[in-house]
Amino acid sequence: MMAKPLNEMYDELVRNCAPDDFWGQVKRTVGGKPVSEEQVEMIVEAVAAATALKPEDCMLDLCCGNGALSTRVFALCAGGHGVDFSEQLINVAKEHFEDAPRETYQLSDVVEFLKTCSDPGRFTKAFCYGSFQYLPQVMAGEFLAELNQRFVSVSRVCIGNVPDKERMKAFFREGAYVEGIEDQHDSAIGIWRTRKEFSDLAAVAGWRTEFRTLPEGYYASHYRYDAILSRGQ
Repeated sequence: MMAKPLNEMYDELVRNCAPDDFWGQVKRTVGGKPVSEEQVEMIVEAVAAATALKPEDCMLDLCCGNGALSTRVFALCAGGHGVDFSEQLINVAKEHFEDAPRETYQLSDVVEFLKTCSDPGRFTKAFCYGSFQYLPQVMAGEFLAELNQRFVSVSRVCIGNVPDKERMKAFFREGAYVEGIEDQHDSAIGIWRTRKEFSDLAAVAGWRTEFRTLPEGYYASHYRYDAILSRGQ
């Protein structure tokens, strides 16, 4: 179990990282070291492909962290808006990446943002990379439902880096697994879901789901998948 709320953990992490250690600030690391440029490009390409991103699209990044990934995706379209509940991460995003009105960042709980956003119609694509699993189950359902019902112009969504419950053995070292940890949103990895569990959750909110796995060269491809949501027919 995490010793403190996730937003507080990230706030502290930012304070303890170098100002330009953008990947360390969001724990996008391997063996404690920031992922390589090649790894980052794999993620960007996966998000762009999953959402069928076009130059005219307006992208919404939910749980955007410090904007280091967001800005690379926004560069491929007409811009976008990032939302995160860590004050320190949003401060980094505003200082280093915000370029209003094309690229903006906002401090907010993502579900609260989805419920209250005053101009949801301007967004045409959305993504949430590496964070959805940290939402409690009820909030995860609300997230998907609000995104479907209020953001009616969003045609495709990428929920990336989801821990695959059917491949937990590929992640946990012998003796490291704790029974039930796969259902705890506040564990180090968050909630693990089978593809069927994810697609069933999304279907309740009105989404169709397909799945992709990043290439073997991606550091987490052996135990994670990307979920791609589109509107049901």
